[in-house]
Amino acid sequence: MQVSPMRLLPALAVLFPITLPVALATPAKAEGVSSVYSSTAPKACKVARPGGAPEDSGEWLCPGQGGLVVRVSEMDLRQTVSVGRNYKDAKDQPAASASFGPFNSTTDTVEWRLDSAGKPFAIIQRWHLADNDDLGKGGQPTTKQMLVVTRLPPGAVCHVAYVDVAANRNANEVARQAADELARGFSCGKDKPRPFGTAGRATALAAPN
Repeated sequence: MQVSPMRLLPALAVLFPITLPVALATPAKAEGVSSVYSSTAPKACKVARPGGAPEDSGEWLCPGQGGLVVRVSEMDLRQTVSVGRNYKDAKDQPAASASFGPFNSTTDTVEWRLDSAGKPFAIIQRWHLADNDDLGKGGQPTTKQMLVVTRLPPGAVCHVAYVDVAANRNANEVARQAADELARGFSCGKDKPRPFGTAGRATALAAPN
């Protein structure tokens, strides 16, 4: 049962260059903190590991901010997103194994929160979670949207907060607030990621079983 088309990573390894392009920079400033954006779309990334089976889409590496790269992995119709100085560093972070029980996928846009010195301290990305208890046309599960806030170095890279898009009218602003208030003081492994703002169906689907 598929939620979104699988990425054709082996083909991308031939089509796209080894050198990573520069991330997009579209400022969105607020009280000394700003946002810039990068992409995890196939054309912006390079293949780090081709998929090895129909349920394994492999891994790809995308440009980030502040000398960081974004690693995206897809296995069994579930994705993980991590950040590091290079592929190995990103793969070794807690975020590299942080996914969710339902089938899921991410959107291609990554929002980077930068401090007043222009250093990134968190990313925000939109996820789609399959809701098997809410079937649409053809009996396929509908998807619920959630914004995931992930902290960045110094320290480990891990999920910090989850914002339910449907339950929060200004979900993007709520996610930025979560990033600005929580990410830099969050201790991976000790602190647990939690819903921020109003909880909803998406954050319920994200909760551990």
